[in-house]
Amino acid sequence: MNAVILITLAKPYAIKTAPETDCSNEGCLKEIIMEAVMRQERLKCIFALISSAVVVICVIAAVTMNLTTIYDENFDHMGIRTFCMFTVNSNLLVAIGMGIVFPYTVDGLRKNNYHLPNWVVDVLFAGVTCVALTFLVSLFVLSPVKGFVLIFSGSRFFLHGVCPILSIIAFCFFITDHRIQAQETLLPLIPVLLYTYVYIIMVVVIGQKRGGWNDFYGFATRVRVWIPALLIVPITFSIALGLRVCHNGSYDRALRRDTEIYKKVYGGADVRKIVRSMAEAFRTSVRVRDIVVPVRVISLLLQYSGDTCSLEECSRLFVDTCLAETKEEEQNVTAAT
Repeated sequence: MNAVILITLAKPYAIKTAPETDCSNEGCLKEIIMEAVMRQERLKCIFALISSAVVVICVIAAVTMNLTTIYDENFDHMGIRTFCMFTVNSNLLVAIGMGIVFPYTVDGLRKNNYHLPNWVVDVLFAGVTCVALTFLVSLFVLSPVKGFVLIFSGSRFFLHGVCPILSIIAFCFFITDHRIQAQETLLPLIPVLLYTYVYIIMVVVIGQKRGGWNDFYGFATRVRVWIPALLIVPITFSIALGLRVCHNGSYDRALRRDTEIYKKVYGGADVRKIVRSMAEAFRTSVRVRDIVVPVRVISLLLQYSGDTCSLEECSRLFVDTCLAETKEEEQNVTAAT
């Protein structure tokens, strides 16, 4: 995804090289293709920004509601005890992930360089899996017992419904910057197993009478405790697998589209000219000290253009072009003094 967004820096080159004739010629069609791709990818970035901001705001609002509620006749875990609940902790985890995503989306829109580090996507993956588990338990386990309206009202409207659903949609369709590998599917099990261990210790081993927790989820009193303990891992893993399939599907579709576009638009092109044009556009759009070399874009250009120059040479050319004006100014100042 980020490869296409980064290529927006090459827009001046596409415009300069496109013949000024009607749009039936190849150059104009290429420009139209790139314009459409740029708009689509920018929309993805905007949607990721909006969804991450909404999730963070909703989680903060819901947790604040719980913390400031002294008494609730239907739920006794209010105030500081709200942090005992998996619902709250899972939403906090996804809010942390979305909070980390937010500045990257802002920076991506500002610099045309939207990219998420792999570890950020992994944190978000764990958080989204946990809130997906929260949503399913709320819908199919808690709602039949306590009623749908009660489970999805007040702060629970956000924690059980809005935040999980929005997080799932954003992760599967808008925040697809990194392909999740098979081994990474195990990561969401860590917070779930950690909470399960704490819950069993506090509810079963210590117990409410000795300062532990009451069985507010009913996993130890309504059924034998080993049943949910055994089911929680395969259920969580199944959710993680489903999310991985949806997330990677979006990633693969974008990659296939990007590959076709690069082949069509930049086959046989002079990569040095493109890189120089990208750097000139970059220099005029952002501060020089914020230089970010679009390594993956240059790699794709080299792969599909057939140019013989190296990645190192093109990266150095990008930096030198970005700094050319600054070096010239420094030389002029030196000469003047």
